[in-house]
Amino acid sequence: MTAPDPTREASAARGADRALRAAARHSGGRLAAAAACSVAAAGAALAEPALLGHTLDLLLRQDPAGARWTAWCAAVIAAEVLLDAVTARLTGGVDARSTAWLRRLGLGRLLRAAPHHAARHSPGELSARLTAQATTAGAVPAAVVGAAVALLPPLGGLVALVLVDVWTALAFLAGLPLLALLLRAFARDSGASVSRYQEVQLAMAGRLVEALAGARTIAAAGTAEREQARVLRRLPELGAEGRRTWRIYGTTVARTSALMPLLLYVVLGVGGVRLAEGALGVGGLLAAVRYAGLAAGVGAVTGRLAAVVRGRAAARRTAALFDLPELPQGERRLPEGGPGTLELRGVRVVREGTEVLRDIDLRIPGGTTAAVVGRSGSGKTTLAAVAGRLTACDAGRVLLDGVPLDELSAGELRREVGHAFERPALFGEGVAAAIAFGSGPAPAPESVRAAARAAGADAFVRRLPQGYDTALADAPLSGGELQRLGLARAFCRAGRLLVLDDATSSLDTLTAREVERALAHDVRPGTRLVVAHRISAASRADLVVWLDAGRVRATGPHAQLWRDPAYRAVFGAGAEPGGGREAEPAAAASALATAPVPAPPAAGGPDAQRNAGSDAATGAAPAWAEGTGLGSAATPGRAPAEGPEEGPDTGLVAAPTPRTGAAPVEGPDTGPAAAGGDGGRSGGRRAPGRETVR
Repeated sequence: MTAPDPTREASAARGADRALRAAARHSGGRLAAAAACSVAAAGAALAEPALLGHTLDLLLRQDPAGARWTAWCAAVIAAEVLLDAVTARLTGGVDARSTAWLRRLGLGRLLRAAPHHAARHSPGELSARLTAQATTAGAVPAAVVGAAVALLPPLGGLVALVLVDVWTALAFLAGLPLLALLLRAFARDSGASVSRYQEVQLAMAGRLVEALAGARTIAAAGTAEREQARVLRRLPELGAEGRRTWRIYGTTVARTSALMPLLLYVVLGVGGVRLAEGALGVGGLLAAVRYAGLAAGVGAVTGRLAAVVRGRAAARRTAALFDLPELPQGERRLPEGGPGTLELRGVRVVREGTEVLRDIDLRIPGGTTAAVVGRSGSGKTTLAAVAGRLTACDAGRVLLDGVPLDELSAGELRREVGHAFERPALFGEGVAAAIAFGSGPAPAPESVRAAARAAGADAFVRRLPQGYDTALADAPLSGGELQRLGLARAFCRAGRLLVLDDATSSLDTLTAREVERALAHDVRPGTRLVVAHRISAASRADLVVWLDAGRVRATGPHAQLWRDPAYRAVFGAGAEPGGGREAEPAAAASALATAPVPAPPAAGGPDAQRNAGSDAATGAAPAWAEGTGLGSAATPGRAPAEGPEEGPDTGLVAAPTPRTGAAPVEGPDTGPAAAGGDGGRSGGRRAPGRETVR
């Protein structure tokens, strides 16, 4: 096991103590009331022996005042019992409030942190930190107050014992140094053991959640026993630390339990001698024995001390979430009617000591669709996160319509910058709520349905048992359907900048085209930043940003970049010069790109059918076909508008849609494709019968 870093441990302990003090202030009123009741109960406990001793002497002398003092004794005993009950009730409330406060604080910091910071902790660890360990930590404020108040009866009993008879007090004091050594050793040893126990527990929780999330993969691989062994690998270590913790606690309790009765017997013996000498009365002896019993209660502080030790160790785990850095935001707003111009100036991003992005200088004009392409690991997703302010850059600035994103208010930022992801997470009671999910006023039901239509989700949503009101738990969704609902959510709240991080990867080619066409015509106009892996998405974009090893290697139209063999190699369509056989497809693609443009055939004629079939077979878009989604029409000298792609849901090569007025082919897993004679971007007009999502 890795040796702990003392400096880091000390810093974590200080952070945990600050969090616990803040939790105590959050429940300050109830905590003060519990402390007051506990102190009053301790006072009643201290008064009880003196009252009992005095009442006993009065009764032995048959003094008439004995009856009145007996009533006083009964009242003090009843008050002590009542105060203890009220203290227990208030303590429970303080524990609950402190736990809730720690959980809200930890969860809030977790959700406000940049995703890469939150990803440092596994889901299992996060669950353990925010549940069991937050509960243990939440008990610390009341436990500290209880431990402090628990010292009052022993200390008060010792003082009273001195006042009753100094010799009995000296007899008791002889054993206290040994008791102090026992408690000090317990605090030291149990603290280290509890910390190691909780560390192992967190690691096991993380592995368990990983295994549950990958249950299908484990079943398919037939590795259930291996994964079970991996999850439980540290179970012996957990058991050893647990046994060590309880052994330390049990040993301390056993020693203090043996020491305290011995001290009481010594006090009783000395008191008996003093009684025989006439220096102490019967009532005085009773009071001395009772006060010695209260003084011996210092051993009971062990249990309170154990709760404090466990709670502080748990607080160090929970407080790790409080240190997650938040994304700073300002209070500025964007200029009204801005086109959505996105600028990155000298952007640099470092992750785990490695430069993921460096020297990024980029300007995307408002209303432009920019495709970000590059090999795996080139920094595409990080660029998308920086552009949408999901994470901060370590150097440089990102501006939207001239305003730095870090100076925008959080509300303004999320209203004007939307995101769609490769693996979206859906929140809400039903499908409609999941699409409408976001900050600000809830969109109208018509806007929700329009967004679903634009994302190609309306057809399968209507087939669900309760349509848009179907609970998410009752809606079995494929990967493509889940992705379309994520797109619908982004379209529903689209602002002037929309970031699509590989958000159509699970869609078949035909559905992806329909989504791109709807994005161009049916969603609020604005700037689109699309992380693309398909050659079709790059070819239909207005601008391509080519990333290579965290730097912008080139920008420009797809057709222009296509002349570079290294760019073609990004899509597997070619290789660097001298690449042997791999260069052959690149040469063929280049020949297609530079082929002369035939005249447009008559709509629906045999030539059109023949050309469309030929284009589908070769994977190239008809030279006469207008762009079908994000980009402009194919022109002479441009790269093929569509490569030979295989849709993940269908396994079929999709033919592009000519501008002949024929209805597009209905793709599987999509519902009926939207009809419209103009599949391209003719004059920026919307397809008839569609509603623009705003």
